[in-house]
Amino acid sequence: MKEKSEVKKGSVLKPFKAIKYLFEKPGTLRYPFEQKEPSPRYRGFHLNDWDKCTGCGNCADICPNQAITMVEIPEIKPKTGEKNERPKIDYGRCCFCGLCVDICPPGSLRLSRDYLHIHFDPGTFTLLAKDEKTDKEHFLPEEKYSIFQASLAHRKTDNEGFVSDLKYSLFEPERVPMPEVPPEKRVLSFMEQVLGYSREEAKKEALRCLECKLCEDACPAHLKISEYIKAIYEDKPDESLRKIFEDNPIPAICGRICMAHCEKACSLGKRGEPVAIRWLKRYASDMVEDYKKALGVKPAKSTGKKVAVIGAGPGGLSVAYFLRLKGHEITVFDSLPGGGGMMRIGPPLYRLPIESIDKDVNYIASLGVKFKFNTTVGKDILFEDIYKNYDAIYLGIGTTVSRSTRVKNSDKAYPALLFLKENKIGKGVKVGREVIVIGGGNVAMDVAREALRLQHIQYPGEKVVTKTVSLEDWDIMPATKEEIEDAKAEGVQFNPGWGPKEIKVEDGKVKGLLCMKVKSVFDEQGRFNPTFYEDKEMFLEGDMVIEAIGQAPDFSFIPKELFDKLEFTPRRKVKVDENGKTSLPKVFAGGDIVNLNLDAVTAIADAKRAAEGIDLYLKGKLK
Repeated sequence: MKEKSEVKKGSVLKPFKAIKYLFEKPGTLRYPFEQKEPSPRYRGFHLNDWDKCTGCGNCADICPNQAITMVEIPEIKPKTGEKNERPKIDYGRCCFCGLCVDICPPGSLRLSRDYLHIHFDPGTFTLLAKDEKTDKEHFLPEEKYSIFQASLAHRKTDNEGFVSDLKYSLFEPERVPMPEVPPEKRVLSFMEQVLGYSREEAKKEALRCLECKLCEDACPAHLKISEYIKAIYEDKPDESLRKIFEDNPIPAICGRICMAHCEKACSLGKRGEPVAIRWLKRYASDMVEDYKKALGVKPAKSTGKKVAVIGAGPGGLSVAYFLRLKGHEITVFDSLPGGGGMMRIGPPLYRLPIESIDKDVNYIASLGVKFKFNTTVGKDILFEDIYKNYDAIYLGIGTTVSRSTRVKNSDKAYPALLFLKENKIGKGVKVGREVIVIGGGNVAMDVAREALRLQHIQYPGEKVVTKTVSLEDWDIMPATKEEIEDAKAEGVQFNPGWGPKEIKVEDGKVKGLLCMKVKSVFDEQGRFNPTFYEDKEMFLEGDMVIEAIGQAPDFSFIPKELFDKLEFTPRRKVKVDENGKTSLPKVFAGGDIVNLNLDAVTAIADAKRAAEGIDLYLKGKLK
């Protein structure tokens, strides 16, 4: 009983203990007039660096509360492979879980430690995530900006609470390594360098895709990349191939030599490695042995219209495929013994085997496209006869003439395209022990790497060397980084920033190349206009020189009265309209003679556009 009374007495007097606080200053939080340092673990309002943000929308896709929407900002001019959209957060829904930060590929989205917000306007609780330190302008209507500004008035933008860490990201930043033949082994033969993914490797790489589709915007042909990659992950190569063929009918070719504009835009490449989109395309084509059986595509009923395609390169093959599916009768003319155009003679066997080219070409032929190989228009058949006998013509002739430096004794140099052609489909070329390649582009890399292989084959065990010289220095060399690194790894020697002055010849034999140091390659207007230091020279010893400084088209097969009707751009490209139609009646064009990209996938994009235009023309809907 005693213990009970003591407890009761204590409880009665306990409230009087609060009297001591009566005259003390209350500890009220007077936000926003007084700031309180939040705990380091707190997560608050979002910060987003708009310069880094690509508008991919992964943050919105992953949000479990649908608190993020992507808002178009018209004032932002997006680059290729980016969107002018930025995330807007509804803080009535946001639970500050940070998944949006963990999934952000460029790492532009973060969470601050500021989480208090007081305002009478409920509209201010839905905000475009911004970073006041990095974003200098606010692309908001003037009447809304005051609300936006008020809502940010007391935020500490340097008070980051949760930032992206690649070690804990919700995506895999590194791609699955592609099995390749090592440089020391591959340089001894023409075996294919890239071995291709296994089923497990392809599925693992496909899993990395975030399906944001920035790659599809960047692809000139706008392939449905996310869909065909998803099909690969689901182990459906047939379905993957069907998606590819909707926009690209030469996947075995492009899966090996595409310039991969898509990969440059891949959101994962901002801080890690882009998805191996090109190699996955190759995987899909390699996994399907019989295209015709897997695709099950049949041409539409015959229209009775005849279309002539001049050139069996990527553009010619593609326009023939798309037009044949529409029911038109297609005949392709090419001077080479097989299809592929420049792909058949250009990229060496270690990059693009003949059987890969023929796989695509044979399928297109199986649909009813007629090919007339070993047929040179202007010689074996006249262009004017084609013009008279066909309802429409597509020019996909590419650039087939090697340019020359025209320096002294340049007639002693071997043209790049002839060199590549003879080694890939001809009798081969006898190379010297010291080969000099003039040029810094991808063709020059092909020539140099091929010359080095031929040296090892023709002079086994002997000391050989292949070296390049280019006007462009390392920072502006036109060849891709991949090609340059592969050439270096194989032992090609580089001399960037030097231009040819004279090929030295004694007793009719090449002795080397005299070079001048380059002062500049382009003038102030950005035009190609190289200048040199006349007093700075270098001599490269060599017994063979190959010129690989570019290619030009050959229009000599077109009679003058018809050629004069063709209009050209200031860059000497054939001028076409939005349908791929030239100024010469019923003649369409695409590929290298039209665009500046000079690659296969852009030629395919031109062919898709022209196929639609030709179809409209044949139906009388286009004049």
